[in-house]
Amino acid sequence: MAERYERHRQAWTHEEIQKLHMLVTKGMSLKAVAKALSRSEESTKNRAKQDKLKIKKMR
Repeated sequence: MAERYERHRQAWTHEEIQKLHMLVTKGMSLKAVAKALSRSEESTKNRAKQDKLKIKKMR
């Protein structure tokens, strides 16, 4: 069953965007960042791309 996200289809808040920037600069993976924000990986990736952030890929 697919995971359910608390913030599904809701606008990003200023606090969430700040947290996204902080987590990405710490070098966290996409999956970890998405989970910390209670957002889908796709939503997190799109927001990071919009803000010109590079999320590291964990191998």
